[in-house]
Amino acid sequence: MVRRHFPGRAIVKVLTSHGYRLVGREGSHVRLRWDPPDQHDSAVRLVSVPVGHEVGGDTLRNIADQCGADDFDAFCTWIERNR
Repeated sequence: MVRRHFPGRAIVKVLTSHGYRLVGREGSHVRLRWDPPDQHDSAVRLVSVPVGHEVGGDTLRNIADQCGADDFDAFCTWIERNR
């Protein structure tokens, strides 16, 4: 079974190691930005992650959506494998 809860810091660590960069912080949330490479068909992606909490449920789904993930289970597996 795929794990569906992760520490916010682990999510930030994985995303920043894959091209996202920190662009701001508001309270317990950090904002990350991904700029697509040239010739890429995606738009800029902005992601908000609560870093002081265990993230799961709808919040984790929203993060996956903001990252452009088509498959939620594959996104969770990717986070687990890279954390």
